[in-house]
Amino acid sequence: MQLRYGMNPHQQAAPAEPVHPGRWPVRVVNGAPSFINLLDALNAWQLVREAHRATGRVAAASFKHVSPAGAALAGPVEAAVAEPYGLDPAALSEVTAAYLRARDADPKSSYGDLVAVSHPVDLQLAELLGTLVCDGVVAPGYAPGAVERLSRKKGGRFLVLEADPELEPPAEETREVLGLRLTQQRDAAELTPALLTPVSGAPLTPAATADALLGLAVLRHTQSNSVCYLHDGVAVGIGAGQQSRVDCTRLAGAKTDTWWLRRHPAVRGLAFRDGVRRQDRINWQIRYLDGDLTADEQGRFAEALTAPPSPLTAAERADWLARLDGVLFASDGALPFRDNVDHAHRHGVTTIVEPGGSIRSDEVAGACAELGITLVRTGLRLFHH
Repeated sequence: MQLRYGMNPHQQAAPAEPVHPGRWPVRVVNGAPSFINLLDALNAWQLVREAHRATGRVAAASFKHVSPAGAALAGPVEAAVAEPYGLDPAALSEVTAAYLRARDADPKSSYGDLVAVSHPVDLQLAELLGTLVCDGVVAPGYAPGAVERLSRKKGGRFLVLEADPELEPPAEETREVLGLRLTQQRDAAELTPALLTPVSGAPLTPAATADALLGLAVLRHTQSNSVCYLHDGVAVGIGAGQQSRVDCTRLAGAKTDTWWLRRHPAVRGLAFRDGVRRQDRINWQIRYLDGDLTADEQGRFAEALTAPPSPLTAAERADWLARLDGVLFASDGALPFRDNVDHAHRHGVTTIVEPGGSIRSDEVAGACAELGITLVRTGLRLFHH
């Protein structure tokens, strides 16, 4: 498999070759991958396959720069999510629903993503992807006509990869850095409900169990430090690659708030002019919620609207955010201080899933008890670098 270029266009790419000759984890159906395309596709495919295996539900992920912008299980799709795409929420297939839910978690970051689904792409999803700005898709198969539809995208360059659902990765994985070859055992720990016995609080409901298992799959394939907030089968806030865990917790919490606030009537009621593109509408909704428009943005935002936006006061924001409840928070590493618990609690978190084992684990447990948060310690760290 010849790659278009390496990590950057000025880096020449050598061919990609399977570890076991003749056994490819993915095959190219259309287009030509770059180095990053393949990294995104291989990580995203593993995430959705593991999420499906752990939960039994169709899973989807939206990947950018080797971490998920969003991930979700198939489930009900809100009208607010389906309407911008001209879709009927009651008429969605499971793969389409799973991907819409995944992309809705952070639609600004999903712009230009690599799509992964655990089940074959049907015509409905192919038609949807044909209207979106995304770079490619990886799936275990394609319905008749789906590849033809996708191959018309991006002037025929849209990347379509077919994953081998039966292939298991080698027991060892190797990486070379600065002439040094590093080898380790592949992280093959199973993600099962057996990991999820609470050390305090009530047993997890089936819905919380599904959220927790999805969260663990997300963390395993997100650049560390990583945390994620989950609600109703959707990773609504993902924080990746931060040197400080509490910074990661705050970043993902802010994304969770934005996801929830996008459902506020003031946001849904923004009156955009005809001709304003769907992605621009999404981006303006988010910038409106950020509340720090530059002078240039204020002018362009006004031009995009037919009427001034309704004000969203601090009190109204706080009231709406207080309605978010039942959120599960998962961390790839032990929570080192209670500040992570305090920040997570601000975003509707009622359950925390973490490996445990920090020197202040008692302090973390005490904070959870104080705030009425169920605490689960898996004993399983899921760093990914």
